[in-house]
Amino acid sequence: MSSIQGISYDRNALKPRILHLGFGAFAKAHVMVFHDDMLRQSAGDWGVIAVRLHSGADELTQLDEAHGVYTVGEMSGEDLQLREIGCVAGTLHARRDGTAALLSRIADPGLSIVTLTITEKGYCLSGNSLDLAHDGIQKDLANPASPQTAIGIIAQGLAMRMAAGASGLTILSCDNLPANGDLCRKALLAYAGEFDTKLKEWIASNCRFPCSMVDRITPAMTEESQQKLDAALGRPDPNGILCEPFRQWVIEDSFAGKRPAWDLAGAQFVADVALFEEMKLRLLNGSHSFLAYLGALAGMETISDCMSEPSLKAAAKKLMLDEQAPTLQVPEGVDIARYADDLIDRFSNSALRHKTTQIASDGSQKLPQRLLAPVGDHLAQGRRWPLSAFAVAGWMHYCRGTSESGASLPLNDPLSEQIRSFADQFDGTDYVNSLLSLAPVFGEELPATPAFADTIRAAYDEIGSRGVINSINASL
Repeated sequence: MSSIQGISYDRNALKPRILHLGFGAFAKAHVMVFHDDMLRQSAGDWGVIAVRLHSGADELTQLDEAHGVYTVGEMSGEDLQLREIGCVAGTLHARRDGTAALLSRIADPGLSIVTLTITEKGYCLSGNSLDLAHDGIQKDLANPASPQTAIGIIAQGLAMRMAAGASGLTILSCDNLPANGDLCRKALLAYAGEFDTKLKEWIASNCRFPCSMVDRITPAMTEESQQKLDAALGRPDPNGILCEPFRQWVIEDSFAGKRPAWDLAGAQFVADVALFEEMKLRLLNGSHSFLAYLGALAGMETISDCMSEPSLKAAAKKLMLDEQAPTLQVPEGVDIARYADDLIDRFSNSALRHKTTQIASDGSQKLPQRLLAPVGDHLAQGRRWPLSAFAVAGWMHYCRGTSESGASLPLNDPLSEQIRSFADQFDGTDYVNSLLSLAPVFGEELPATPAFADTIRAAYDEIGSRGVINSINASL
């Protein structure tokens, strides 16, 4: 049994001042840890209501049974540091408790902030705008008083605040989307504008949508990691989570009211998050996707397994420094070579067991920011981008659902039905061309650019004929 850092503040003083929508592994390991650290240093009454909309009702009930307390274990090699998190003051589940209870909580005058980890899918976007053809959005617009999507629920809660004369809220996105706050604002304003222009104007005037950049590698819990945590604790904690020691949170300093002193816990409040976002999305997330698709194809189960393959490790760092970094305006004071070295060290943390197939999910929504945007910059500047091409081609091979050894690869993606139909119908160049026709992923301009399309086709063919490792070695 390992020692554990207990809770040092009065949990009875906590009030429901923050609502966190999308309370999953990352929220537990990142946002709540910063919040818990702040309470340890400043006390106060900033309690959090943990919310889920669809799945995970039983997990929230388990958290209620534990009085909102759970364990975070920070892993590095064989070292495991345990701490209790006590900032959760209650839970809500839209299906378990009813949407009305959730809306009432958002409308509560005592609430100040809604934080979000709902993944890219949760914003119901098409490109950088709200997808008004989205099935969930259409259903919510047909019955806005009983919404089901995160966008519809937040909008209706804000409508209730407006009607009651309450103040606006800060809606703080903590998802891996560039300009996440701006996108969230655009989605909510577009949604409100469809049925209530006064609400749209009220949200625009009274609410704030700060952008933020979040970083902490948090693998999904497995039976093995759960056993490891329970053994270290000396008791079961079904609510616990394991993650890496590193964490970072950069937040745009734009709040509708008072803001928690998260800077006491190491968060950075800045005027513009964009430079930090792009650096993280391209260097960390872009190389993560590179390793996920190519590593899974080559039979690597985890990212640390990829780091034990010299060619993948060297290629990941080369991708960061030679193909991603040149497309960035690096934030002042950041040593980009040191940042890349730190990422390689983090990826090599064998204790994390971060599965390549987990990172490979939702590729159609991740590729545009992580890899295709920098490729566009390379094309404009006439630079080479061979490793980025292998990443995109690797995604295409991955989407066929089989590794080089014949193992099954899961395709978890909003466009999975369409992608599977292409894989069933086409092979080779025809298959690549069918994927390039997916405008939500590639847009219109890139596929029509011979320097792009030809390079992707060549990379796809090379991986198919020579295999991942031989192809990477040749490029190095």
